[in-house]
Amino acid sequence: MSQLINSAPKTRKFHMNALRAGVAALGVSGILAAGALVNSTGPVLADPVRVQSPVTFDFADVVESVSPAVVSVKVSGKARPVADRGDFQMPKEFRNLPRDHPFRKFFDERFGDRFGDRNRSRPQPRRTQSQGSGFFISDDGLIVTNEHVVNGGQEFTIVMEDGKEYDAELVGSDKRTDLALLKVNVDREFIYVGFAETKTRVGEWVVAVGNPFGLGGTVTAGIVSAHGRDIGSGPYDNFIQIDAPVNRGNSGGPTFNMRGEVVGVNTAIFSPSGGGNVGIAFAIPASTVKTVIADLQDDGSVERGWLGVQIQSISEEIADSLGLSEARGALVTRPQDSSPAGKAGIRAGDAILAVDGTEVEGPKELARMIAKYAPGSKIDLTVWRNGSEQSMAVELGSLTELDKRAAADTDKDDEPMQMKPASLDSLGLSLEGSDNGVVIAEVDPDSPAAEKGLAQGDIILNVDGNPVATVEDVTKRVASLKEDGRSAVLMQIQGRQGIRFVAVPFAKV
Repeated sequence: MSQLINSAPKTRKFHMNALRAGVAALGVSGILAAGALVNSTGPVLADPVRVQSPVTFDFADVVESVSPAVVSVKVSGKARPVADRGDFQMPKEFRNLPRDHPFRKFFDERFGDRFGDRNRSRPQPRRTQSQGSGFFISDDGLIVTNEHVVNGGQEFTIVMEDGKEYDAELVGSDKRTDLALLKVNVDREFIYVGFAETKTRVGEWVVAVGNPFGLGGTVTAGIVSAHGRDIGSGPYDNFIQIDAPVNRGNSGGPTFNMRGEVVGVNTAIFSPSGGGNVGIAFAIPASTVKTVIADLQDDGSVERGWLGVQIQSISEEIADSLGLSEARGALVTRPQDSSPAGKAGIRAGDAILAVDGTEVEGPKELARMIAKYAPGSKIDLTVWRNGSEQSMAVELGSLTELDKRAAADTDKDDEPMQMKPASLDSLGLSLEGSDNGVVIAEVDPDSPAAEKGLAQGDIILNVDGNPVATVEDVTKRVASLKEDGRSAVLMQIQGRQGIRFVAVPFAKV
C-alpha cells in the first residue's frame, strides 16, 4: 500500500511531463501551421483609419461672443391700395344704397371719391413690412444682409440683441449674388465679427444665428454638408450647404465656425413642404461676400467684366465630336451682338479652355472667372477651334451693359431657302429649308437624333463649327464628317430649349 502510495506521484509526474511536452509540440506545430496559413492567403490587413479629434457639443462660448453682432432687419415699404390699381366700378345695384347701409359703408371706406362721395379723401398707400437678419462687420455700423431682404424697402430698422433699435440706410446691393450693405449712422461703437480666411471643411461644425419667423435672436447648429452647390439662382452660384436648421427670417444672417468667424451668409433653403426647415440650407461663402461687400462699400455697386457669350457645358460626346481629348471648358453657343467676344472674333462652336492661362472647368467657372475682372480689362482666351488651340485677345466690357441690351438675335439670311426635303438616314433626320433656316421636318423615333432630344421644328444653325443656311450645307457637311471617320456630328440647334449644341452619333450599321 505504501509502495503504491509512494509510486503514484512519480507516475503522475511522468504523465504530466509527457502531457506538457505533447502540448508544447502541438503548440509549435500549430504556430507553424498558422504561419503557413497566413502566408498562403496574403499579407495581414492594415489597421482601419482612426481619427482622434476633440468632440465639442457646447457652442455657448461661440454664441455668447458673436450674438451681440447679429441683428434683426425690419424693412418697410409702400404698396398702392386696391383703389389705385385700376378703374374699378361699383356695381350699379349698390350705388343708391342708404349711407348707413353696411355695403355702402364698405365701398366708401375702400374706394372713397371714386364712387360718388367727392369729399372723401383718397385711400392712402398701405405700408408693407418684412423682416430678415444681418450682422455688423465694422464698429462704425456697416451691416451685411441679403439683397432680397431689402429689395423694395424704403425704410430700414436694425434691432439689436438687447432690443435697441436704430435707423439704417442702404449703401448698396447686388442682385446677382443676393448681398446688400446697410449703414447705421449713430455716435457709438458696435461689436462686429470678421470673415473666415480659410475654407470650411465638409463635416465641420457651424452655428447659424438669426431672426427666424421674427422671433429674434435664435441659434441653431449643424455641419457643413457640401461645397459648390448650384441651386439655379444665377450664373455665380457657389453655395455652402449646411444642415443647421434655417427658416424664413434667417435670410441675411451669418453662419459661424467654432472660432466665431463668419463662413457664410444664409440666403436660401430647400423646402418641398413650403417654407419649413428640412435640414438643407445654403449660404454664400465668405470669400464671395468679402469681395462683393468691398465693392458695395466703395461706390454702392458691383462692376464685373462682361464677355458677352451664351455658353454650355461640354459632354464626352461633344468633346469627341470637337476632337478634344477630354470634356473640359465651356462651349460657346452664341456670341451676343456687338459684345466683346463678338468683336474679338469668338464664334459659335468655339470651346473656351482657359482664361489668361488658367484652365476653365466649365460654364459656371468661366462666368466666375470673367466676373473677377474689372470692365476694360484685357484678357487672353485659349480657344479650341477646328481641331487646334488658338489664343484670342479680348477687352472686357461692363456687365451693366447686358442689362441695357436686347438679347434678341437680329441675324437673318435673306436668301430664299430651298424647299426640297432631304433625308439624313445616318442621323435619323429629315430636313427642309425655310425662311428661318434649315428645319428638322421629321425625326425617326428610334434614331440617335431622337435619343439626343432633337424634335420636329428645331432649326439647325451650325454643323461642326460652320454656319449652315441650306439643306445642302448640312448634308454635305455631315457626309464629309462621316467620310473622315467621325463618330458623331456636333450641331448647334435652336428649339424649345433655347440654343444649344448637341453631339448626334451616326447610326450603327
